Amino acid sequence: MKELSKLMDFRPSIKVVDATLRDGGLVNDFFFPDGFEKALYEANVKAGVDYMEFGYRADKEMFDESKFGPCKFSSDDFIRSVIGDNNTDLKIAIMADVGRCNYKQDIQEKANSPVDLIRVATYLHQMPGALDMIEDAKKKGYEVSCNIMAISNAQESDIKVALDLIGKSSADIIYIVDSYGSLYPEQIARIADLYGEAAAKYGKKLGIHAHDNQKLAFANTIEAAGDGVDYLDATYAAMGRGAGNCAMELLMGFLKNPKFKLFPVIKFVEEHMNPMKEAGVKWGYDLQYLLTGVLNQHPRTAIQFTKDKRKDFCEFYKEVTSQE
Repeated sequence: MKELSKLMDFRPSIKVVDATLRDGGLVNDFFFPDGFEKALYEANVKAGVDYMEFGYRADKEMFDESKFGPCKFSSDDFIRSVIGDNNTDLKIAIMADVGRCNYKQDIQEKANSPVDLIRVATYLHQMPGALDMIEDAKKKGYEVSCNIMAISNAQESDIKVALDLIGKSSADIIYIVDSYGSLYPEQIARIADLYGEAAAKYGKKLGIHAHDNQKLAFANTIEAAGDGVDYLDATYAAMGRGAGNCAMELLMGFLKNPKFKLFPVIKFVEEHMNPMKEAGVKWGYDLQYLLTGVLNQHPRTAIQFTKDKRKDFCEFYKEVTSQE
């Protein structure tokens, strides 16, 4: 049982990672309102956020630039146009998906880039590619995390093998990722123990990235924090793919470190997130996302249900349960 006294204290090693531009960008194809990225950067600096993820570093030969906003590719030049020289304590991150990033060409040496952290996203079957990306990024001078996706559908024995491989790699951080929003706090505690063994053995840090299909993203995030996970992902107004993520305003309200400030987060939600929702950008918890979370399924069917503006939830329930 966790000590209640810990809720009145803080752990200096905890880092808050803002993933609004990256995970939130999946909702609107990365087309944010003019000035949004700059305002978000300034809010993160004022709030004491540790890392700001600017988006993906996607392969421009695979993805049509005209169909996406700049955070799909988050080039060094674009990032610089927003943050300038970044003379702040806020570090910059990007995500590189295995198989969707021309990392040898598109990720330059750290000395020539405004980026600090490369987040390598991988499925278990892509582990050889992930390891090559990790070593490439580390040799170029970056901090590196490895985010293993869809672990709720994986065998524990396979996860253990992957953790051993990542542990032996140059990665700095290993991420617990609840891709389908299907995990419960009790499961997160057990997973954190499993990941923690590998982290302790190999000297790695741990992170968590949660989805809100069952309205548990915040609960799972603070559970993980209590279990020794240091890197906590969140997004403003919980903006993210499908049901969204752990809300930054909830996380900032919970953390006790005086370096973190809640007011700049509330101000940004009021001035930028709420107007975007009112303009018709749709994300967040709803029945269709609940169902895919409960069934431990990828939310693609729920995302399509939302795009089609369907309201026949009972019919959708029959459709997704027939896949079992």
